Amino acid sequence: GKFSKSRGVGVFGDMAKDTGIPADIWRFYLLYLRPEGQDSAFSWSDLMLKNNSELLNNLGNFINRAGMFVCKFFGGAVPNMVLTPDDKRLLARVTLELRQYHQLLEKVRWVA
Repeated sequence: GKFSKSRGVGVFGDMAKDTGIPADIWRFYLLYLRPEGQDSAFSWSDLMLKNNSELLNNLGNFINRAGMFVCKFFGGAVPNMVLTPDDKRLLARVTLELRQYHQLLEKVRWVA
């Protein structure tokens, strides 16, 4: 149902910590479930389903495909990369964007 701190309904920071579920799994699920303008409902079974189907399956599939690609085309070893000036500019831009993204995420704080 709908979370309510005053009624003690929901899973709160200390309770989430006590579950032993890693923080990154909580982060993934809460961002996945985050409402865009309406309330959302939490359920343990949905947390498990999203973790297993969305996070683990998709991440595992990505890692497996990347590994197979490296084995098929590079003999199982990632070759040394030679960066062009364009590559370096792109990496600098991506680094800047990631830093800004991280700063925005840091501004979001849980209020107890």
